[in-house]
Amino acid sequence: MTGSPCLTEAATRWAAAVRDGSRSPVREIERVLARIEALNGATKAYISVDGAGARAAAEGGGLGPLAGVPYAAKDLFETRSLPTTGGSRVLEGWRSGRDAAAIERLSAAGAVLLGKANLHEFAHGTTGENARFGTPANPWDPTRMAGGSSSGSAVAVAQGLACFALGSDTGGSTRVPAALCGLIGFKPSFGRISREGMIPYCWSLDHVGIIAGSVGDTALVLQALAGHDPRDGGSADLPVPDYGQGRLRGVRGLRVGVPERHFFEHADPEILAATRRCLARLVERGAELRPVSLPDLSHARTVSLLLQMPEVLSYHRRYLPEKLGLYGEDVRSGLAFGQFILAEHYVRAQRMVEQYRRESEAAMADVDVVITPTCPVVAPALGTATVETEGLEEPVGNALTRFTAFFNMTGAPALSVPSGFHSTGLPMGVQIVGHPFDEATVLAVGQAIEEQQGSLFDPADDCRDGAAI
Repeated sequence: MTGSPCLTEAATRWAAAVRDGSRSPVREIERVLARIEALNGATKAYISVDGAGARAAAEGGGLGPLAGVPYAAKDLFETRSLPTTGGSRVLEGWRSGRDAAAIERLSAAGAVLLGKANLHEFAHGTTGENARFGTPANPWDPTRMAGGSSSGSAVAVAQGLACFALGSDTGGSTRVPAALCGLIGFKPSFGRISREGMIPYCWSLDHVGIIAGSVGDTALVLQALAGHDPRDGGSADLPVPDYGQGRLRGVRGLRVGVPERHFFEHADPEILAATRRCLARLVERGAELRPVSLPDLSHARTVSLLLQMPEVLSYHRRYLPEKLGLYGEDVRSGLAFGQFILAEHYVRAQRMVEQYRRESEAAMADVDVVITPTCPVVAPALGTATVETEGLEEPVGNALTRFTAFFNMTGAPALSVPSGFHSTGLPMGVQIVGHPFDEATVLAVGQAIEEQQGSLFDPADDCRDGAAI
């Protein structure tokens, strides 16, 4: 273990200091850019950095809710100022000439884009490895995975190279790296944040995700991003609540669901014990635990893949005639698999997703949130192909997303919060899942768990290893 991650409200305090004049955004951006230059060769967090654009934004920024706050964007989000590669040789050097909707909204709130974060190629994997741009190293142990596909986004925040980062989440791609790196990872409800201008992986399951150092920062960023966008056909036209107030309401009287099956099986005993400690602490704060019976998930991964692979193929078919050889082997395998899925299979999978949504809402009718571990294992060693958890051997990607992928199908908001440290010194995470578009309750529970976990981290540290943020 090389240090403790940033769990203080870096973005919140940064913006407040810029607004009251006690912090110069230009000077602070220079410090972060210098830190990126010094560390990125080892961390591989960024694919590209826009120093000139970040300086200009800091000089001309207003006093919005994210005034001067530096952030990273997973290199799936289109940007005017930098190429958008998808972490692949296929798009290397391509510029879209526009900013994605999420980038537009963050700019309007005063945030400063530092650069494009590394990722598993085209978000096609959970290990976070990238043969072309290098594999981001887990900040707690560089021989371990940072998780994926939003690996660079998590490493940028954990190493003090950004206050927060945008990710994407199709089956856990924000929550998994957050859990493995000791950070907050949030997948809001499907449709809460516009995906316009984000390279898709699977339109049916893709969510914009947020990785940050605290629940408070997550709420602040969500406030800037949330809202209807008619350019995104999946965007929900619903009111946006005040997330800052919602997260402070506490958990007294909340009904917390504990799944009776699947989510507490075949998992590292220390992770399960940490999750149960979080549940016990919520009870101490006035919450009530209730058992819930979520749908049978024995076929959930198959259903998810039957949606993903044809949709992946649909997007990438345009590049295959001339650029097939530029894709990594795992992406090529996925594209080939997609060619053999029949329309009948795809339609049945869509119907299963609708059934999962109905059954999940019925199961959660008498609770406000459900709590599970985020991942059944801590960060595996780089290059690991399979893992064994309490008698179950499975591919590493299946293991990392076993507890997260279902909630992409239901579209429910899901938040990963650190639950403590494993005996290996690696972080563990707990997942909080709410009702669709009730992010405020999820954040409130996350806040309560974060406050209880505060003693595990050094509150004097603004971020890792003396970082500038």
